[in-house]
Amino acid sequence: MKILIVEDQQEIAQLIEQTLVREGFSCHIANDGLTALTVFKQQQPDLVILDLMLPGLDGLEVCTRIRQQPDNKDPYILMLTARGEEIDRVIGLSTGADDYLVKPFSPRELVARVRALLRRSLRHGVQEVDQIYRTKHFTVDLAQHTATRQLDSQGSDLLDLTTLEFNLLATFLSYPGRVWSRTQLIDKLWGNDFFGDERVVDTHIRRLRKKIEPDTANPTFIKTVVGVGYKFEDENL
Repeated sequence: MKILIVEDQQEIAQLIEQTLVREGFSCHIANDGLTALTVFKQQQPDLVILDLMLPGLDGLEVCTRIRQQPDNKDPYILMLTARGEEIDRVIGLSTGADDYLVKPFSPRELVARVRALLRRSLRHGVQEVDQIYRTKHFTVDLAQHTATRQLDSQGSDLLDLTTLEFNLLATFLSYPGRVWSRTQLIDKLWGNDFFGDERVVDTHIRRLRKKIEPDTANPTFIKTVVGVGYKFEDENL
């Protein structure tokens, strides 16, 4: 597992690197946002530990640009900040971060967060059954790990989804019309491996909507149930 550490304070960056190398991870360090994007393209890390306050491009902009690069690996992003205000956490998650850690933190907590995030990747790499879910507009094949959308012209479009987006769509298609709370989606997708803010679900919902909805401002398929969570609406075949 490769980890990119983006931290402008050299002592903190080296401490994180030493801690993770002892745990068996391969690490690279970038000390500013532009360098981080260059190293990211070269190394294609599995996880990015990203400081919020960086010279040049800040952590929010780096996170946004990483999520906007569809041809590259879609890594987990653990955002670091010295500020613990609620608004910072919300902004960080809204740009695509998967988890959020406030400085100062202990090496033990850092390792726990990193391992929890990377276990999600390993967990999702194995499908439990050979199952195909179909609705009028979508087909998800668990065995082939493919998701397609039926187009109005009778053709189909192969969806380019991350592993988590694929599993989220499969979960919705397995129970069309069911209302899922954030907690239920976390239990379904991450189980005991989850370690973080439950609003990370909202981030992945937004990203999935961008890939399947004709109009993300007025979703046709993934509907928000105010005060409860989300549900998927499409006709069954």
